[in-house]
Amino acid sequence: MSLAEKKLGIDRVVFIGRTFEEYRAMFNLNEKYLKGKKVLDCASGACSFTAHALQQGTEATSCDIAYKFTAEELEKKGSLDLIHTMNQMQHVQEQYVWKYFSSIDDLTEHRKRALKDCIAHMKKNPEAYQYGALPNLPFQKNEFDLTLCANFLFMYSDRLDYTFHLEALKELIRVTKEEVRLFPLTNLSGKISTYLRQLLEEIAPLVKGTEIADVPYEFQKGANQMLKIYV
Repeated sequence: MSLAEKKLGIDRVVFIGRTFEEYRAMFNLNEKYLKGKKVLDCASGACSFTAHALQQGTEATSCDIAYKFTAEELEKKGSLDLIHTMNQMQHVQEQYVWKYFSSIDDLTEHRKRALKDCIAHMKKNPEAYQYGALPNLPFQKNEFDLTLCANFLFMYSDRLDYTFHLEALKELIRVTKEEVRLFPLTNLSGKISTYLRQLLEEIAPLVKGTEIADVPYEFQKGANQMLKIYV
């Protein structure tokens, strides 16, 4: 059992996801850049990035701790998690920027669509959804051109400690040969993770460089930057 499984069991993982369009905004991606690349989405949850990227000429793979369960089990869990999450959103609306999404109803429709597209694609293409848990991924060194990590590292700094973040970053770097992108850099409270500065110092000898870049997406207040790691 990995460190992630010990610290973040499946019963504590909310299986909801973001749409392909959100990924493009969160990571400032375009079709020309993605076309022909081999891309890993980790930890991908119920996101529909892989489903749509594959249709547009990107060799995409999703990886998540949740994928040891069947698509049918995840579909049921995702539907229940979505109801619970949207109910909770009613109490914390002031923590979010309502521009990309016009309302909670609009947000709900996006999350439903991501889940629907992810599950439908998973049922037809199970090989694109690999079970794995950071910091030990089932992939070869330099297997992917680009690795994306959304709404996991930094966000859960209260549950996953500094050592986990460092080992997870090293693993994402190991499986990537060009670039790793992480979004956001904030924790659940909307503050820049206290781990960020030290992590950048520790991974510096392992990579060609790093960059903190603004992105055209902000839902949680203050979460409008990504980390780019040039491998």
